[in-house]
Amino acid sequence: MTDRPLRVMWLLNHTTLRKFEIPQMESLGIVEIFLPKSFPYDEGNLSANVDYSKDATLNLAPHELQILNQQNWYKSPSQEAWEIANRHFDVMFVGFFPDQLRSAIRNFKGVIVLHAFGLAGSETYSNLLRRYLTIGEFETLKKISHRFLFGAGYDHLADTEDDFIKSRNCFLPVGLSIQNKSSEWRGTDKRIFFVCPRINSTQYFHEIYRDFIQNFSQFSYVIGGAQPVPVKDKRVLGFVDRATHDRNMRELAVMFYHSQEPNHIHYHPFEAVQSGMPLIFMSGGVLDRFGGTKLPGRCTSISEAREKIRRVLEGDDRFIESVRRSQLVLLEPMRPENCASHWRDGFDKIGRAHDLSQAKRYAQPRRRKRLAIFIPIAYRGGTLRGAKMLAEAIEIGSRQAGEDIEVVLAHLDNPDIYRDEDFFDLPKSIQRRSFWWKTLPLSEATRVAIYGGLAQNVTAPVYQVPDDKIQQFMDCDLWIFVSDRLVHPLLPLRPYALVVFDYLQRYENFLPRDMNESFLCSARHAERVIVTTEFTRRDAIQYAGLREERVSRLPILAPRFDHVDVSVSARPKRRFFIWTTNVALHKNHENAFRALARYYDALGGELQCIVTGADTERLLSPDIPYLRSSAEIVRRSPGLKRNMKILGELSDQLYRVRLAQSEFLWHAARMDNGTFSVVEAAHLGVPSLSSDYPAMREFNDAFSLNLRWMDPADPNNMAESLMQMEADAAVLRQSLPSADRLAQHSLERLARSYWDVVKECL
Repeated sequence: MTDRPLRVMWLLNHTTLRKFEIPQMESLGIVEIFLPKSFPYDEGNLSANVDYSKDATLNLAPHELQILNQQNWYKSPSQEAWEIANRHFDVMFVGFFPDQLRSAIRNFKGVIVLHAFGLAGSETYSNLLRRYLTIGEFETLKKISHRFLFGAGYDHLADTEDDFIKSRNCFLPVGLSIQNKSSEWRGTDKRIFFVCPRINSTQYFHEIYRDFIQNFSQFSYVIGGAQPVPVKDKRVLGFVDRATHDRNMRELAVMFYHSQEPNHIHYHPFEAVQSGMPLIFMSGGVLDRFGGTKLPGRCTSISEAREKIRRVLEGDDRFIESVRRSQLVLLEPMRPENCASHWRDGFDKIGRAHDLSQAKRYAQPRRRKRLAIFIPIAYRGGTLRGAKMLAEAIEIGSRQAGEDIEVVLAHLDNPDIYRDEDFFDLPKSIQRRSFWWKTLPLSEATRVAIYGGLAQNVTAPVYQVPDDKIQQFMDCDLWIFVSDRLVHPLLPLRPYALVVFDYLQRYENFLPRDMNESFLCSARHAERVIVTTEFTRRDAIQYAGLREERVSRLPILAPRFDHVDVSVSARPKRRFFIWTTNVALHKNHENAFRALARYYDALGGELQCIVTGADTERLLSPDIPYLRSSAEIVRRSPGLKRNMKILGELSDQLYRVRLAQSEFLWHAARMDNGTFSVVEAAHLGVPSLSSDYPAMREFNDAFSLNLRWMDPADPNNMAESLMQMEADAAVLRQSLPSADRLAQHSLERLARSYWDVVKECL
């Protein structure tokens, strides 16, 4: 064991458990013990309370203790709190509260003890960990296995667990501060005492309540236990104060304990035994392990239980005394003196884990972390630019934090889509790799899972993995996908995060149901989903069903915009505005073309419309069903045919020249996550007319763009807005944001916030 007493954070609020375990630790010389000062006010913590009594023993500065006491240790404490915890404490006890455990795995540098008290049925902690932890969290758990211990409250709990739990077993028996009150029991109230909390708020306990009433309706009884939702049954007592509870234990004639769970038991049967109340209990549960297999109060059937309860209620003194005398054996495994040697052995194991952890922490050289940023499908335009900005921001942010990492940008291996010149602006320090998606049938994916010890169960018919023909990106510690467009589940070889720009499928019916579900599932299994607008954050939570703590909203990054010298380019023959778009459904083509036709044919608009963007040469193609109506509008409009010019996708340099020469930018989409085109236009001194929807409002506020608005559902309003922009564009240039205002969203200024989120996933 370490040469000084360990310092412990006991992050539980269970009242009875604390009264037993804190003295056990103190008997081992552990005097500095932090206790949490808040707990979830839910029905799982009805027996919890707060204890400040140990604060005086802590060798902490007052402001440090104040910070620790302010935290919700069941969720995600602040980084400042974790720094204090890591500076002062060696061991942390956590329960199976998923958020608490998740946060400890990610942040605590000392020994983590998962204190386990058993589960219902055949459920195991191994399965729960696989279910509730992300891929990255599970991988981290395996990496820190030398300082992770399974603090089993009963000696058999690890028997059915997987090896990664079983091998880390540390028996810390559940005990009870025994107070022999058997001489106080009277039993004059000839009713059964049955404890069943949460009857109307938990299906599990509701069924127990229903079964009890069906089986014992011929007897008088009362039912104890707190009831968050009232029960219309006068025999259900609900929460009572301590004095009333003690009186019930003295006066009621018999307790019936129903549970036959082999791995979990409640405290109230032991309270009954302490109080001298006869305990009639069902066989097959934990009480059998505590020496109860031959006790007269044990029952193998409900009919036997009914008969024994009848004998107690009718005053069979000989039987009552045999039950009372014999049941004292059930307290033996829980007596502090009988638990002491196991706690000493357990803390010896904890001490060795602490020493090993310290040795590893200072002896092992730190490998430089590497992460891969994937463009999962053939994205160009804004998404390609966003992926490059993300890669650069993470690299810059890691350097600013003094934690230099390697970044790989991965794109599909398709020369028809991606050319070398598309990446000339990517810093040389960021490696570029091409890849293809490889699909694996369930049989092959299962083999990979077995060999790789994957965190999650492999059950889908088909999985996909990125294949770079080198190491399949297994040399990267984290995968980040710029989009959730993963057609099949991702085989969880590495932890991954997603950057999700929008959930357009919530508003536009363009995805098959099974494909949409695949996209949503990819987000639900991610370490983190990164969004850049509040609009998308809400969709991620409300539509995709993600937990709030898994969604990180980061500030919008502004690209670096090169200066454009329009003086060297040929002056345009006509004044024009730019409509930047593509062939995606949400770009609102039909209404846009109707608006343009009205602008030219009915309102006499004079500006030429130059159309540019990826695939815009197909904008009037009859091969795309939802664009056929647009082609018909153009065919019938003389003004459109005369004034619209489709240029297709331009190089960045040529596009910026054209944009700088334009009167204004037109953004006509119905709904998306916003577009950087309006920011780029402002940088070049060009105002914009935009569809009015939430994400664009956020762009406008973030960059102070002073956008003009139009209704994308109303072609007449769109046309009239174009006429107004034609008249006002020159004046609007004066209200555009300054270069300094736009620079507030530069990579250099915001990179650290991106790194901080990514670091949590590593």
